[in-house]
Amino acid sequence: MTPAARIAAACEILDRVLAGASAEATLTNWARGNRFAGSGDRAAIRDLVFDALRCKRSYAVSGGGLSGRGLMLGHCRAQGIDPSEIFTSDRFAPMALTVAEAAAYSGAPQPHGNDALDCPDWLAPLLQDSLGADFAPVMLAGRQRAPVFLRVNLARTTRPAAIAALAAEGIRAQSHSLASSALVVLKNYRKIHLTQVYADGLVELQDVASQAMIEGLALSPKARILDYCAGGGGKALALAMRVDQEIVAHDAAPERMRDIPARAARAGVRIRRLARDEISGQFDLVLVDAPCSGSGTWRRTPEAKWRLTPARLEELQKIQCDILVSAAPLVKPGGVLVYMTCSFLRAENEAQTDDFAATNGWIKTAERRLTPLDGGDGFYCCTMRKFSDAAVIIQD
Repeated sequence: MTPAARIAAACEILDRVLAGASAEATLTNWARGNRFAGSGDRAAIRDLVFDALRCKRSYAVSGGGLSGRGLMLGHCRAQGIDPSEIFTSDRFAPMALTVAEAAAYSGAPQPHGNDALDCPDWLAPLLQDSLGADFAPVMLAGRQRAPVFLRVNLARTTRPAAIAALAAEGIRAQSHSLASSALVVLKNYRKIHLTQVYADGLVELQDVASQAMIEGLALSPKARILDYCAGGGGKALALAMRVDQEIVAHDAAPERMRDIPARAARAGVRIRRLARDEISGQFDLVLVDAPCSGSGTWRRTPEAKWRLTPARLEELQKIQCDILVSAAPLVKPGGVLVYMTCSFLRAENEAQTDDFAATNGWIKTAERRLTPLDGGDGFYCCTMRKFSDAAVIIQD
């Protein structure tokens, strides 16, 4: 496919996404309906679509408005591409610009304020309050594609050995300082799942901020651990690498855990999935990786930034509170409750744990926040213990 044909495809896909369709599903459906597009074409179109979603507001202002064509015009301006070389009406290329489109493009203003930061207006005050002086730098970082990170299974190999094994299969990676298990992939990241290194469970895809938060938890090798909102099991796998115990995994939507058995088998660890009424006893550590706005991961899921609403944020805060209350009784005396989100927002983080601790008789022992300025996704972690506990078995 020519560059113009790829942009034409991106225009079509973006129009569907702007109308409410999922970006991932739309890209998949487009690829199925256009078998002529090779893997390189599909990857390039995917990049065009996701770059446009990350920069939707600034592209719309500096391009041609909020449509697939408008966003691709914004892409052309951002990349220094003459749109007359792309919008040509040639076969497979986008239709040539109308007189009105050409006039709007030539007179488009330079984005400023929240337009330039690609930040929704209603969220800007909340993010400014949460991020302080880092607000603008973090928002600008969110306009860029996120790096791809791997977690090395340190129970079975070392970082240098993993780097060498990946290199032998054409994947170039290097160590990242934020976590001792972390690699950042520099070349051929789309082929990771095809490598023997991955098949043998020596590496797993996981953001470096998530790795750093798990690594920061002080764990006894015999600690009994419950991952209460396990999802696909990424954090359960990282925890299992550090202890000589079976990890218990639970999720309110059990279907989210369907990949855990295969991932655990590949990594050579033990993870048991349980429903809430099947969980017995109490645990040294209960991890609550709560559902949240996902604002710390908007580089990876940019459409979520534009679809979040005040009502949904309020609903998420209620869910987070309910989950903490439900998980807390599963912490044994002296044990630790760990609350995590991939959110920047104070309302989902510090305010949430402050309210829970004050209302339910817990004390916060440590808090940590990471942003893309640290290298990975945005992440928050708070460890808490029962106020009445005299002895702390695990603490941060």
